[in-house]
Amino acid sequence: MFEKMTGFGKKLIRRRIVDLSVEDTRLARCLSTLDLIALGVGSTLGAGVYVLAGEVAKEKAGPSIVVCFLVAALSSVLAGLCYAEFGARVPKTGSAYLYSYVTVGEIWAFTTGWNLILSYVIGTASVARAWSSSFDNIIGNHISVFFRSSTSLHVPGVLAEYPDFFALLLILLLTGLLAFGVSESALVNKIFTAVNLLVLCFVIISGFVKGSVKNWQLSEEDYYNHSAMATSQDVSIGSLGSGGFVPFGFQGILTGAATCFYAFVGFDCIATTGEEAKNPQRSIPIGIIVSLLICFMAYFGVSAALTLMVPYYLLNKDSPLPEAFKDVGWEPARYVVAVGSLCALSTSLLGSMFPMPRVIYAMAEDGLLFKFLSRVHTRTKTPLVATIVSGIVAALMALVFELKDLVDLMSIGTLLAYSLVSVCVLILRYQRDQLSSPKSLEMVELNGNEEEKVTMDPTASDSQAAPKKSSILGILFNPTSKTPTSLSGKIVYVSTAAVALWITILCLILAQRMDSLLEGSVGWIVFCIVLLVFVLLSTIVVWRQPQSNARLTFKVPFLPLLPLFSIFVNVYLMMQMSAGTWARFAVWMVVGFAIYFGYGIRNSIKGKNEKKSHAMAGKSVHFSGIDLGPEAATV
Repeated sequence: MFEKMTGFGKKLIRRRIVDLSVEDTRLARCLSTLDLIALGVGSTLGAGVYVLAGEVAKEKAGPSIVVCFLVAALSSVLAGLCYAEFGARVPKTGSAYLYSYVTVGEIWAFTTGWNLILSYVIGTASVARAWSSSFDNIIGNHISVFFRSSTSLHVPGVLAEYPDFFALLLILLLTGLLAFGVSESALVNKIFTAVNLLVLCFVIISGFVKGSVKNWQLSEEDYYNHSAMATSQDVSIGSLGSGGFVPFGFQGILTGAATCFYAFVGFDCIATTGEEAKNPQRSIPIGIIVSLLICFMAYFGVSAALTLMVPYYLLNKDSPLPEAFKDVGWEPARYVVAVGSLCALSTSLLGSMFPMPRVIYAMAEDGLLFKFLSRVHTRTKTPLVATIVSGIVAALMALVFELKDLVDLMSIGTLLAYSLVSVCVLILRYQRDQLSSPKSLEMVELNGNEEEKVTMDPTASDSQAAPKKSSILGILFNPTSKTPTSLSGKIVYVSTAAVALWITILCLILAQRMDSLLEGSVGWIVFCIVLLVFVLLSTIVVWRQPQSNARLTFKVPFLPLLPLFSIFVNVYLMMQMSAGTWARFAVWMVVGFAIYFGYGIRNSIKGKNEKKSHAMAGKSVHFSGIDLGPEAATV
């Protein structure tokens, strides 16, 4: 019984060994660095740039929204750096799913991939409905009026008010484009992204020309004057706060930054192009970092222009830019903004749909999802079945479902992926080089060069080196080896798991008991201090272990601090989610685990390869009755 349980546990944490021969792919290698940058910018810089700045500035931060976007960008860059290192280390399709599979095991990889699929499906459906709604608003709401009068659904909280056939057709159209070819999709994305950036440049330059620095220095007298004017014109007016550049204080900046963080979600789609980029180990890190930089400059510029043109408490939450141009006498500019908004929604929609079939394809290729989903079209070299199936599912969701309550689920999936990638970077940097190509290691074994064998397979050096006796404290805080060993790798695994647990508990307390902490509750404060001490000790243990010297085109700096801070930010934002969101997340995970334990765990390619290798090892040892020695059996 115990052996069965142990064997079952080993299946859950078995890790995939990646062959780094970059040419080995069934997909088309046709994406340049510029294509990846455009994909990241288009996916990240969605319609939120036209709406989010007005909402956050009016209700949470005022003119200091530019600081909110700076803090949010820095937090997002932490996750972006981790993705960039993995893109350089593991240039394969699968994004966070593959990174988890390589580092922390199969069950975590399936959990990550399953939640990424949910995030992309909900993101695709919600953006398609937003595109339909924006277009409908431009033409005078004729579409919604027609469908409300002819085909109403009426199931509040579950089904939408009316079936959105326009969103359905839009998703099916883009599904056809993605199935047709990667290079064609990338070209369309670059065109729409270029138009979007041009419109944003127009908005930023116009704002600085027509704006006034006085709107960053508003006083109570200005507020009363504007209040009287707003009342006479029947315009809603927000709160003044304390006026000035930071009207809602430091708490307002933090609250606004938490909202603005989601504006930078989307760059991770670049990480799914590992087998379609011409030079993934160079292009993926550059694509991620440059796209985040461009998005930050756009968000920073638009929010600064908006708050310079209009006092923050007079901003229109629903359509801030058109109303701002109306206030400064440039009302025709609203049509330019409308074009930019539709282009932004188009690139955002393409950015949600592009990575979805690639994650499904990677999971099906590994045997964790149904095998037919991994079929690739011979001519277009795209994951055809995964593209069509995921497109149809997203189109049906956009057609009938009310998606407002499901958008938070998308955030959980994304934040979980960010957290796991940070954990994986932290763990893998302190391991022996596990990602060497098996083919190259095999050649070294055949040639028998001892120096090369030690370089390619550090286990050789571990087994030959005489172990030195050290105390437990010495092993944890002052290891003698300058290169990672099996023991130091295990210490990092355990320490990282421990620090992740402490951070999760700490974030849960900060999210649920912040009022008690601010009121000076001694018990909660002491508990948080104890948790911080545990986090500090675990971090020091990880920091003292030897790092891998493997050469990469990009590495995350300041380990282990940056990945740990990224984990803290992501977990804290996850703990802000409502109980209803977590309940829906649990339902989704139950469905996923039913698929994994019913199909994936038995059909895993990694598991099948292990069975084959054990069977071949048994045959080779007992072949023809020849008694092989332990050394020969190992080889």
